Amino acid sequence: MQGDGTILVGKSRVAGGGMKPEALTLRLANRHGLVAGATGTGKTVTLQVMAEGFSNAGVPVFAADIKGDLSGLAAAGESKPVFVKRAEELGLPYEPDRFPVVFWDLFGDQGHPIRATVIEMGPLVLARLLELNDTQEGVLNIAFRVADDNQWPVLDLKDLRALLLYLSENLKAISGQYGNVSAASIGAIQRQLLMLEGQGGDRFFGEPALDLNDFMRTDREGRGIVNILAADKLMQRPRLYAAFLLWMLSELFEQLPEVGDLDKPKLVFFFDEAHLLFDDAPKALLGAIEQVVRLIRSKGVGVYFVTQNPLDVPESVLGQLGNRVQHALRAFSPRDQRAVKAAAETFRQNPRFDVGEAITELGVGEALMSFLEPKGTPSVVERALVAPPQGRVGPITPAERAALMANSPVRGKYDTAVDNESAYEILAKRKGLDAAPAEAAQQSEGGLSGMLGNLLGGVFGSKPPTKGGRRPPPSLAEQVLGNAARSMARKVGTEVGDAILRNILGGLTKR
Repeated sequence: MQGDGTILVGKSRVAGGGMKPEALTLRLANRHGLVAGATGTGKTVTLQVMAEGFSNAGVPVFAADIKGDLSGLAAAGESKPVFVKRAEELGLPYEPDRFPVVFWDLFGDQGHPIRATVIEMGPLVLARLLELNDTQEGVLNIAFRVADDNQWPVLDLKDLRALLLYLSENLKAISGQYGNVSAASIGAIQRQLLMLEGQGGDRFFGEPALDLNDFMRTDREGRGIVNILAADKLMQRPRLYAAFLLWMLSELFEQLPEVGDLDKPKLVFFFDEAHLLFDDAPKALLGAIEQVVRLIRSKGVGVYFVTQNPLDVPESVLGQLGNRVQHALRAFSPRDQRAVKAAAETFRQNPRFDVGEAITELGVGEALMSFLEPKGTPSVVERALVAPPQGRVGPITPAERAALMANSPVRGKYDTAVDNESAYEILAKRKGLDAAPAEAAQQSEGGLSGMLGNLLGGVFGSKPPTKGGRRPPPSLAEQVLGNAARSMARKVGTEVGDAILRNILGGLTKR
């Protein structure tokens, strides 16, 4: 970070041979950005330079580490000739440094586990994660509504399985009250849940759920913590990765207060392989993403997409990314040529060179840069050299990672899973009670169950037994009210958390 409230990303040459700083203004860093370029052109180093600048400015950072290279931020850089030479070219001193890092991992192998509850994920994101069609998504929405109406917390996948089993055992009553629910749709959802569990999804859903305030920390020196998500294994499960990213954005949107434009962001996200967030996404989900990206700026959060091709990002989102760093693109195919043209057209043109040609000519460590100026307008695009990073370029060793985790500020908070009473346990108890004879459930005249049973009996009357001594099956109304009475009796004195009332994207899409 420079002393003028900016982050130096690189320098461009000006007429006469001098160098002009290309810097990101912290006050405008919540206007989002894009780092794009072909594989091997230096995107990861640019991301690292920007993350280091934010950390030095006291801004916490979250970044997905696809190849493991970003873990080097936790170790001091080395005075390699290429970095020393680049620093000399830019007129900068090369000063190796290390940065405060916390490692995270959805699977808990290379960092602290990250967990979310099923109800926090919400039916819209979960439906995409499970690759459900519209009909199956509708059934999933009904399942969430049933759990909400009955105050059954759905925290992990076994809760969701128990809820689906309840629906399948009560198809007629559920369909009559909430809309048609078919056994085939429930079966399809259950099969997808099994596949998700096989990919490690059962380790992501549960408690303790992530407190996003743990992402927004600074160290004793006031530098922002760099939160690094180990994503090498996660990338083999792209839908889980995309659902996780969208969940985090939605959670931040829901939890953080409106703050407008601050002197610097509260938090900055770098989403590598950003195309995974948009690939095959249904229209409703794309609309939710667009809305979150547009509105989360006022919460003090900056979002930076990192991808190979600018065409990977929908135009509605691309238009909101005011800070741009474009590395080289190769124009070998018609699609590549369209990408080059699209990338060139998004910049404020520089009359000194052809932007489209420059994109195909850039070397490693070079980029076209355009950052928002103080008035919020994009600067004229410049061809610049990226500044050398201060941290190590490349991964740290497993021993170094283990040592850092042992001294982590969140050590012990998330490392052990907790299985609180939720829908699975409630439905298991309910099933046990329902299996008992009805007379035994209403023996005590002083009990609430007995009173409700007598009340319902008075309302509907008693059906006489048949000649064989057996009573006819109860009507649908008797079943529903009878179940409600037993449910009320069992839940007296039980306090259920309000987390069940949250449905992240349902609220967003209605705005």
